[in-house]
Amino acid sequence: MDRAAEMHMFVRAVEKGSFSAAARDLDLTPSAVSKQIRRLEDRLGVRLFNRTTRQISLTEVGHAYYERSARIIQEIEEAEEAVTALNENPRGTLRIAATVAFGRVEVMPRMSEFLERYPDLTVEFELTDRQVDLIEEGIDVAIQWREQMEDPSVIARRLCVNRRIICAAPSYIERHGKPRTPEELLKHNCLTLYEVSQFNDWAFEDEQAGSRVLHVKGNFRANTADALYEAALAGLGLARLSTWLVMPAIRRGDLVPVLLQYPHESSAYFLIYPHRRHLSQKVRAFVDFLVEEFTPVPPWEREGLEFTEAEWQERIARD
Repeated sequence: MDRAAEMHMFVRAVEKGSFSAAARDLDLTPSAVSKQIRRLEDRLGVRLFNRTTRQISLTEVGHAYYERSARIIQEIEEAEEAVTALNENPRGTLRIAATVAFGRVEVMPRMSEFLERYPDLTVEFELTDRQVDLIEEGIDVAIQWREQMEDPSVIARRLCVNRRIICAAPSYIERHGKPRTPEELLKHNCLTLYEVSQFNDWAFEDEQAGSRVLHVKGNFRANTADALYEAALAGLGLARLSTWLVMPAIRRGDLVPVLLQYPHESSAYFLIYPHRRHLSQKVRAFVDFLVEEFTPVPPWEREGLEFTEAEWQERIARD
């Protein structure tokens, strides 16, 4: 096995977290991967992994070798992609991570069209509201909220505004009443997300009280906004959720919006991908596809799922 192949196998083992997972990814047997890694260690004269019966972890030398190897493998992939870019369609496996509700409601229904357009691609799609590490987890592109963006080393491209409003089921409003000011929310049961703490910092602004941020609390926490949506429908409390998600329920009367004069418009969805001099064909294809679908006007606004400005003002007056 040549050095580039050894290096590629080593990098896959690190990124997949085990020899068996790397073997599945490379279509080899776990014993073959383990044997080649040992040969690599013997050739280098160092131990790259600490091994137990259940897991592997990098040694200090292994970390240093991985950082350099990963860059080299990336350069090889980019060189090949650059050469074939003019003659071939995107191909290979595209690993995507997306926030749960947005991925389920807005992205997944469009994947059929995307794969029809690029038939040589295979997609691995993860729905999660946790913050993801693109490099560590081998994710090519992620769709996340502004609140999840903490890594300055990645490329972030704004996709669309994520307007949120506060709402609750009629049953909750009947039992506890409507909050009339933001400060009254502190006396209500607010549904919160434990994966991203900033999600629970609700900002408000008006001429009288100015700008302030309230850290809301309640007796129900979940790991996805999708779960908070279901909890709100069940009457558990107040939730601040995306308008594209809750508007159908509001129009049906299953949810009641409150404090409409305080819409949250500072969040947005972003496409996030690792910093590379040459963006891979498969990532470029997916990014361009979603930008085409969601800009300059997102589909829920084009399809009339939002309140019109007149309806919005009428609701505020009614509230």
